[in-house]
Amino acid sequence: MENPPKDTTNRTANPGDRISDEPQTIEEKSQQIAVDAPDITGDHITVPTYFVVDEPDGEEKALHHVKDAEEISDVIRQARVDENGERKWW
Repeated sequence: MENPPKDTTNRTANPGDRISDEPQTIEEKSQQIAVDAPDITGDHITVPTYFVVDEPDGEEKALHHVKDAEEISDVIRQARVDENGERKWW
């Protein structure tokens, strides 16, 4: 018996984790949802596929919740530090 061909594409358990090959605007990315389901406690969880952040030059940038997780964490840390270096939630 012959083995079926192997699927060599990267698959994820969650379709919202996939990054589209098609070019998308920031607006289109900002509306994508990665997770929209109840969690184990029964609370309903909604996670965007992309987090849109403002760059220092005023431009917006869409960060993918998996691929850009480290950069998202950096943005959150920066948002929590005031001009005196004190960590705060704004």
